[in-house]
Amino acid sequence: MQRRTLALIAANAFLGAALVVGAASPATAAQDSAAAAVTTLTYSDSGATQYSAEIAEAARIWNAAAPNVKIVKAAAGQRVNIRIVSDPGWPRATLGPVRSTGSAQVWFGKQAVDQGYNKTRIITHELGHNLGLPDNRTGLCSDLMSGSSAPVSCANSQPSAAERARVQRNYATGIAANQQPLTVVIHDGA
Repeated sequence: MQRRTLALIAANAFLGAALVVGAASPATAAQDSAAAAVTTLTYSDSGATQYSAEIAEAARIWNAAAPNVKIVKAAAGQRVNIRIVSDPGWPRATLGPVRSTGSAQVWFGKQAVDQGYNKTRIITHELGHNLGLPDNRTGLCSDLMSGSSAPVSCANSQPSAAERARVQRNYATGIAANQQPLTVVIHDGA
């Protein structure tokens, strides 16, 4: 009986080793899991084509800053998560975080552009609202979400480490499944 038990243990150990050899490494499994956790959001700039270059740059900035979420321009006929339109007022946006089954809007306010605020900073800030960041009126140029409280001369369009971390948390694994409708609009007035 003891010999048979030892034989079964040895056979199981052999099979277990064979299964482990064919399994992905922990690093590969972590990469696969991280790739599966990315939330992709599409945008349309058809209502703000005069700012297409700045909008594309803002999407690139967020894609580099927060790998848990990817913002891409919607293809023709594809569902749009974020609509970007130009209007004569102050910039404003729906407060997120928007999810892949949800929708949000950015109003690229011409009033801020006319006053000399940096266009790429404006749209990166407004997309930050869509990603779940509220205003943080510190007046610091280094804080993207300080918005118009920073000087008009501020051209920084990069989110701070704290802002990047918050967006990463907003789109962490499991949280993206929580699909709540978005109803709050943040008005970025001076």
